[in-house]
Amino acid sequence: MKDLDHLKKKRSNPLTEQKIFNRLEDFISIARKGEKVDLTVVLNKRIFTRKFDPYTTGDPEDEIDMYILSADYLFVVAGEAMEVTKYYVSGIEGESFIATKNNMYVANERLKMDYKRLREAKIIFLEKYWA
Repeated sequence: MKDLDHLKKKRSNPLTEQKIFNRLEDFISIARKGEKVDLTVVLNKRIFTRKFDPYTTGDPEDEIDMYILSADYLFVVAGEAMEVTKYYVSGIEGESFIATKNNMYVANERLKMDYKRLREAKIIFLEKYWA
């Protein structure tokens, strides 16, 4: 019989095959290759003040409070933790109730699409939504 050892694939650390992990797709790809990927999702509402540039419309001293709904995806692969932040929607603090609800609906629908891709790759996690 021929020696078939040279045909066997060496199992390598999935994190050494790629240097930068900054997209959900990077971890989905690792999971689809059969690696165990642990995930925790943290939802955020980040508030910031937008100041108007003096060369745009609006008074340069005008400020507006805005928010961004984002998710921090905390992945653990081969004992190494990495984080990916994804922004889903932005809005204006103090906007109407309907506008806020619409923004949360859009953000949750986008979140559902990402959750579906993660589940299809057999990544197990607790689904959370903005309410």
